[in-house]
Amino acid sequence: MDRCSRYRHLPLLLTLLLIAAALLHGPIAQFENYHAFADQLTLLGIPHFCDVLSNLGFAVVALWGFGRLAPRRHTHFPLSWPGYALFLAGLLLTALGSGWYHLAPDDHRLLWDRLPIALACAGLLAGAWADCRQRDNRLLAVLLGFAALAAVLWWYIGALQGRGDLRPYLLLQGLAMLLIPLWQWLYRRPRGERLAFVAAFALYGLARVAELLDHQLAALLDPLTGHTLKHLLSTAAAAVIVAQLVRRGPAAAPLASDTAAVAPSRHSIRHS
Repeated sequence: MDRCSRYRHLPLLLTLLLIAAALLHGPIAQFENYHAFADQLTLLGIPHFCDVLSNLGFAVVALWGFGRLAPRRHTHFPLSWPGYALFLAGLLLTALGSGWYHLAPDDHRLLWDRLPIALACAGLLAGAWADCRQRDNRLLAVLLGFAALAAVLWWYIGALQGRGDLRPYLLLQGLAMLLIPLWQWLYRRPRGERLAFVAAFALYGLARVAELLDHQLAALLDPLTGHTLKHLLSTAAAAVIVAQLVRRGPAAAPLASDTAAVAPSRHSIRHS
């Protein structure tokens, strides 16, 4: 019995366990002082200058991804492009939404920060699922996109009533970081691809730690703050994923082994 057959129910089991844990935990409220970021620098008339400008990296990575991947969507991503397109669109909108939010942080603007982040996670899940399962992901991308919107609206509508709950929003991010490496292991994706996603998720994990240590890191790295560092590390994580997608060869390239999978990717770059 091969690995995929033996552990085929593991992703579903893990998903159900996480959902059950979230239900048992109860609502997760936003920190009361969440909007009190350490970056108080005003430069060129822009308040919270570092937190605002550090979002530009998301737009750069998104535009790079669209420029390099969209022309090859039919040959390199015939099944997974809808998901990855949603991922890139989410990155681009994150640059706009997060920049807008950090100009004057409050819950109303935070909505436009969290919506695109959730969409990017949904797109990444759909794209990786299609790559692993070799199935068209258009319907899944739509369903996960609506789930992302619902997760953020669940928090926002609750926050307006004084009981915001972040569980669905955090669950979506957690599932992306856990299910994608698991799928890639089960379906024997190329080693380089698996390592790239693990590295990206490790960077994103560090970004979340930096976010929690916003003021402490600001005291050490002034004018760089923990939240600014979160943006930079998250941008690096997205760039690692996009770089791996750019390296990919055509969908018809053989995937018999990790070595065989990497070589066509390099060859394709020289002729793209």
